[in-house]
Amino acid sequence: MSNSELTRRGFLGLTGAAALGNGLAGLDSSAQQSPAAEPAKANGSRPNIILFVADEMRADALACYGNPITKTPNFDRVAAEGARFANCHVQFPICGPSRCSMVTGWPASVRGHRSQSYFLRRDEPNLFRYLKQSGYDVFWLGKNDMLAAESFYDSVTHWTEAGIYGPGAGGSDATGITPGIYSFLFPPTREDRRQTHDYALVQSAFKILERKESQRPFCIFLALNQPHPPYEAPADFYSMYSPSAIPPLIPPGLPRRPAFHEASRRAYGLDKLTDATFRKIRAVYYGQVSFVDWMLGELLEALERTNHDKDTALLCFSDHGDYAGDFGLVEKEQALEDPLTHIPMLLRIPGGTPGVNAQDMVEAYDMMQTCLDLAGVEAQHTHFARSLLPQANGSPGDPDRAAFAETGANIYEPQCFEAVARKDSLYGPKLNLLMEHPELFSRCAMVRTRDAKLIVRPHGQGELYNYKSDPQERENIYGERGAAVLQQELHQRLLHWYINTTGIAPFDRDERNAPRVNEGRQAPGKGWQRALLDS
Repeated sequence: MSNSELTRRGFLGLTGAAALGNGLAGLDSSAQQSPAAEPAKANGSRPNIILFVADEMRADALACYGNPITKTPNFDRVAAEGARFANCHVQFPICGPSRCSMVTGWPASVRGHRSQSYFLRRDEPNLFRYLKQSGYDVFWLGKNDMLAAESFYDSVTHWTEAGIYGPGAGGSDATGITPGIYSFLFPPTREDRRQTHDYALVQSAFKILERKESQRPFCIFLALNQPHPPYEAPADFYSMYSPSAIPPLIPPGLPRRPAFHEASRRAYGLDKLTDATFRKIRAVYYGQVSFVDWMLGELLEALERTNHDKDTALLCFSDHGDYAGDFGLVEKEQALEDPLTHIPMLLRIPGGTPGVNAQDMVEAYDMMQTCLDLAGVEAQHTHFARSLLPQANGSPGDPDRAAFAETGANIYEPQCFEAVARKDSLYGPKLNLLMEHPELFSRCAMVRTRDAKLIVRPHGQGELYNYKSDPQERENIYGERGAAVLQQELHQRLLHWYINTTGIAPFDRDERNAPRVNEGRQAPGKGWQRALLDS
């Protein structure tokens, strides 16, 4: 099978390393490693690293980020024992592009990673290759949406992918419990919490922690499916929150919103749903978040049981957020509202300062430089990530920093569009709307400070929000006379950011002169083509 025939997910099932559950028990220092890897320092000189990555988890779903009803004691514990970054935003609120940015320190615009079908290739840098080549064992547990197939060999030591989110174990068809309407709301799953795919990934992490290996530090990339839609969870989490207890959602139909809002609502049938159903969606979503929190608790207990809580840095974050009923929408779109870009970022490091509450703006791809600093590794490419370690150790952040993000695709690059789906499939309405009306999801970019956000959408409605008076982005003041100065300041800042972050040159250089011709070489005589090709 050629590389071109390998899918990002199918590839993971073709290797014996994918059977991680069977192979970890006997794993030792002779485990797969990059031929170029240098011997690691003795364990203890560099911390182990665990990246606990929820899929589609917005920051305000956690109690430690101010949610008044959710129960997330384990995320809260990590925040109390380490650092909580209150204002962290992703670079691109779609799974693949966001993850590509996270491990390169690049905005999507640097190399055009704006789709679910274009991942980091062998000629592009990534955090895991740096770690592996410096002596770390790198374990990949869960979904990909980041590396091209050929990049796994020199970036990851062992990998597995124990299941992908699908239409839902509890559902009978793509519209779940709202027949004819693509709400992504499904019944509870039939599995017990310990029988789920995600928990199988967490159990694989247990086996890594229980190894007797002592010479090589490890990095575990633990990429869960939850709380990604469909909105479903094991029964005890599914019913954990009452829809009537959910605070008011941001309503649909607000003026001067991007055109995709109403187009998506009609395509999905969401315009037919009541507020009670949207509250049910949010309640189940919160149950999924609490399910993720429970799995984090299981991991924390395993770290203590194996004495790795003292030598392991733990980063907890997400790749982007979810509407979960806000604006009358579900899951995510090519948009830049806070419910999609604002994620939790928690960091607990050995010897770090507990209870840090960092308020200044940071960005999701800062995790790359943070991990490199933990490992004592220097990046060999230009990037824009900044280490979170100073703040995690109690130092102040940058009060003047802004976060930047982008999304969408140009209408002239259909290679960035996902494949057309069957209209009765879970993502059918979304993907077909994208193919039929790509102008609704054209490229846009944002600059976000602690006080304001500007979204520039060249082929649609621009957006400007003042968080001092409008923390939920209900009032779009783009183009209003009273906001002209703020809009111009942010527009200038966004322009300067694009100028300063695009056109990244590689570290190596080429000679200006043409290669010197071998003076002793004789040119072939006439007819060499016939002699070579026809003989």
